[in-house]
Amino acid sequence: MSMKHHLLALVAISFLVLPACKKQDITLPDANTQRQASTEATVTLSETFESGTKAAYAAADVTLSSGSWNLSDALIGNTSSDAKNGTQSIRIRNTGAATMNFNATGGATSITVAHALYGSDGSSTWQLWISTDGGSTYTQTGSTITTSSATLQTATFTVSLSGNFRVSIRKVSGGTNRINIDDITASTGTTSGGGGSSATDNSNLMLGNPSGAVAGVAYTTNYLMDKTYYTSSYNSVRGTPNWVSWHIGSADLGSASRQDDFRADAALPTGWYQVGSTSYSGSGFDRGHNCPSADRTASVTANSATFLMTNMIPQAPQNNQQTWANMENDIRALVTAGNEVYVIMGSYGTGGTGSNGSATTIDNGHVTVPSNVWKVVVVLSNGNNDLSRITTSTRVIAVNTPNINTVSSTWKSYRTSVNAIESATGYDLLSNVPTAIQNVIEAQVDNL
Repeated sequence: MSMKHHLLALVAISFLVLPACKKQDITLPDANTQRQASTEATVTLSETFESGTKAAYAAADVTLSSGSWNLSDALIGNTSSDAKNGTQSIRIRNTGAATMNFNATGGATSITVAHALYGSDGSSTWQLWISTDGGSTYTQTGSTITTSSATLQTATFTVSLSGNFRVSIRKVSGGTNRINIDDITASTGTTSGGGGSSATDNSNLMLGNPSGAVAGVAYTTNYLMDKTYYTSSYNSVRGTPNWVSWHIGSADLGSASRQDDFRADAALPTGWYQVGSTSYSGSGFDRGHNCPSADRTASVTANSATFLMTNMIPQAPQNNQQTWANMENDIRALVTAGNEVYVIMGSYGTGGTGSNGSATTIDNGHVTVPSNVWKVVVVLSNGNNDLSRITTSTRVIAVNTPNINTVSSTWKSYRTSVNAIESATGYDLLSNVPTAIQNVIEAQVDNL
């Protein structure tokens, strides 16, 4: 498994964007479609818990990559039951806590924390507390978080901190049930498209940024990548995207042929492992597109962009070539019938079954095989001001399939609700949609 990247100093990331254009001006997506939002983020705290050793629950200080932390009724876990990105994470029981003994500097506007159940333990709740006076006093920030999944989820806290600060993760319920905490990151700056999103018609992130991904090298498991024709959150530890988001309109479907130019993504940050075109060879799993090749046929450039390996997951052949292909064909049929669609696809969990049997990783551990593959599709008739046209009557299709080779070819048998996928992943999939409308459409299961 890839090593996580440690970052203690400030990191400034910025990139330039193309101006948005009105929908009626669009001809070819590679020339005229605005698909990128700006991101400028400065990381002021990053702790991945990959260094340091503490094998007992008794309260003690431990030196980590970011500085000294006090772990009370908590330890550094590295067993197979510990949920973690990399090799280690914190394990907390009872009403234990993990608290900084030092000040982070530079303030913060967002703090993210990865969390999951330890092994098969039951649910627990925990809170984020912050001190701005060197640890003399602490105040709870945000709401109490419930941990109920054995797969790492990301909790995002919006804060307004300037100068020095300390954080403390405090378990508040669940008794002896244990939780894992990993990848604590604080950042400050403008994060439109990273932690935020563009609501422009046809933009890849019109529905929102599901995980608050940021284009900063400290975000090794939630790295925002805008590839013009789709936008994704890339996980360098898993070697796959967490999710990929894109829009399909009639202008996206043309006559360009399938390029089949699978290749590593050289745009990944320096030092990150690049999954290659042959990384899946002999594994029994397909190089499964997230954004499909056939959704991007307006130009050779558009089609070629879908063959970057950062757009791939190890997908069971039956799942990829039958179930998923059938759904993709049906979605494009909706577009040719006079609709436009917004699509978010992703995967989660560990362990699938391909043509060679079951596996949890491939490519010598560099690529994690997901247990589940999901997709959410919002269907609108052709028009303008798309976000404002989403109502409680809008058709929303949500599908969640097991990543196995005995999966049914009938994708409709795997329909579920957006709420169910959000519960499994921890993402906020339609965050730009007004809450009252979200509450209705996210609870429904498509039956058309």
